[in-house]
Amino acid sequence: MPARNDPQVYARRLRAVLISSIPVLEARGIVIVLMAGVVGVIAGALVTGMSALVQGMHWLLFDVQPGGRLSAMFSLADPVQAMFPAVGGLLLGLSVIWLRKRKFRTPVDPIEANALYGGRMSLTDTFIIVAQTMISSGFGASVGLEAGYTQVGSGIASRLARAFRLRRNDVRILVGCGAAGAIAAAFDAPLTGAFYGFELVIGIYSVANVAPVMAAAICASLTAEMFGGVPFPLELSGLPNLTASEYVPFLLLGLLGGGASIAIMHLVSIVESLFVRLSIDASVRPFIGGIFVGLLGLVTPQVLSSGHGALHREFAMNYALPVVASVFVLKLAASAISLGSGFRGGLFFASLFLGALLGKVFAGVMAMTAPSAGIDPAVAAVVGMTSLAVGVVGGPLTMTFLALESTRDLTLTGVVLAASIMSAILVRETFGYSFSTWRFHLRGETIRSAHDVGWMRSLTVGSMMRKDVRTIPASITLAEFRKEVPLGSAQRVIAVEQADQYVGMLLVPELHSDRSDDETPVSALAQFKDAVLVPSMNVQTAAETFQRTGAEELAVVEDFDERIVLGLLTESHLMRRYAEELDKARRDLSGEG
Repeated sequence: MPARNDPQVYARRLRAVLISSIPVLEARGIVIVLMAGVVGVIAGALVTGMSALVQGMHWLLFDVQPGGRLSAMFSLADPVQAMFPAVGGLLLGLSVIWLRKRKFRTPVDPIEANALYGGRMSLTDTFIIVAQTMISSGFGASVGLEAGYTQVGSGIASRLARAFRLRRNDVRILVGCGAAGAIAAAFDAPLTGAFYGFELVIGIYSVANVAPVMAAAICASLTAEMFGGVPFPLELSGLPNLTASEYVPFLLLGLLGGGASIAIMHLVSIVESLFVRLSIDASVRPFIGGIFVGLLGLVTPQVLSSGHGALHREFAMNYALPVVASVFVLKLAASAISLGSGFRGGLFFASLFLGALLGKVFAGVMAMTAPSAGIDPAVAAVVGMTSLAVGVVGGPLTMTFLALESTRDLTLTGVVLAASIMSAILVRETFGYSFSTWRFHLRGETIRSAHDVGWMRSLTVGSMMRKDVRTIPASITLAEFRKEVPLGSAQRVIAVEQADQYVGMLLVPELHSDRSDDETPVSALAQFKDAVLVPSMNVQTAAETFQRTGAEELAVVEDFDERIVLGLLTESHLMRRYAEELDKARRDLSGEG
């Protein structure tokens, strides 16, 4: 019997009371939209609170004045402040030791949760990531808070959805709403937040999810404004009009942005592998990385934290080409060292800043090599900003709407979209991953997006196999087999040795028409001797095994060593079950189911 104070019991009772007392709530879609609005309000409040706490840490540690930004400072007030990233790394290392002793698993982020676990996220994981992200950014590591923002928004949404026992796809939608609300609140950009949810966390745009995601994004943005303003407003006005001659160079800039994003992801992996080769424990790596980031911060504070203040400085001031290029290199190094050494955070805003620097470098080079092109540095910065971020983050429409909501310029937005698509195509065809999915790949996961593939993993051979299979000793002769298994009595029989160890598959019609000697043992005529399935295989792996062997049916064994026969699975049954689950997933996404 559940405890009387169990929160799930109260949630079920509340849901029943609401649905019985308010007839309109019987419409599931309206319930999801209302819950999405609540998620948006919570996400907006939490994003604002996290940002205020980190800004308070910057004021306390780096003497950043109220309303100022750490990365907008021209120099550190005291060289001793360069030690703070290392101090943050030390605290992060202590948290790694504590988590290791408590045997916590690797936390699940919104993309992974929606791809593999039907949107199920742990609040414990969520608060661990939020705390580590705030320590990392608050002490000046070159990472953004966006990972923490989306984690807390999605984590709260997931918990709320599961408390109300929503369906799998509804949980996934609300997780996307949490992430959408977080990004919308961070940038005062509801469309950007919504498409972040569509492209990156839910994995698809459909009629079924547009209303809740937009509701969450708008509610979150309004909540952030009500609590004192969004953390990272991007208002880029006064940009010159584009001419047709500039379109082709900007497409080239899109390709450069895609190439740079691939280089960034590889650089982070190189830093990680360097720490592994040097056999440096994971708890010590952030401290060492913090030392290097602090030294880079002595050169210019623009490399510290997410880089929001530095981005606004780049648009407000006209620096010389060597200065812009040097800041690009330093920021790139600081971000790669921070993430590669184990600091927690994301590359969302760092990629925007790096892209803006890349765009300005591109404009400077074009001014020297082709002055007639007339590339404006500020416009190039916007195009570079979005095209590089598309490669890292993985959302072309997300970044296009960020440009639209930042500049209010439809013409520029069209160019941004074209450049973003060029970047996305280059990254997809040559690399295949965004930064988030690349990290999953390094951990051994095969997912490339938030598309729901978790049902594939739960659809296992063990759940689909037939257990009522006929076996026969592999030592009997062909004549004995024909006498014991008459034609028409079975389609297939599994040959086994003593203790039911698998030997091979015997196809009854073929053995009855075989012209071999009657004294031939059936083990010599058995097929697919080395092709078997195990119960833990998912539908995708099993289908690949069928395709590789060309078999229509395969034996299911306990394990690959002992090969004790447990059952049988046919390819036709596997494909039928796969088609049923695929159709169910399609109907859930389109809102039909």
